[in-house]
Amino acid sequence: MYIGGTMKIEDIPAGESWACRFKVTTFVDKDSGLAVQDKNVQPGQAHKGVPGDYESIGLIEVRDIENRLVQLLDTVTDITFKVNFDDCWDVDKVEWINEPTELA
Repeated sequence: MYIGGTMKIEDIPAGESWACRFKVTTFVDKDSGLAVQDKNVQPGQAHKGVPGDYESIGLIEVRDIENRLVQLLDTVTDITFKVNFDDCWDVDKVEWINEPTELA
């Protein structure tokens, strides 16, 4: 049973879109605090971020009930994170709204 924000990740029905707030330790931009991803960093090369805690809202893409992990797509940075269920809260159903398109 779902009562506005009290859904447990393990109880989410398959085939529905859900999101949650989450917290991870990752590389963040020292000025903005946003998570950053630096691909193809070579040994000895500096990463553009600094280690830190990051909180955001993520769309739930994959759930691993057995290991209590969820794969989330961060709605702010478009970075994918794997997060423990215990570091997720405010689980809520996503209501997709299509913006109107202009007719040519």
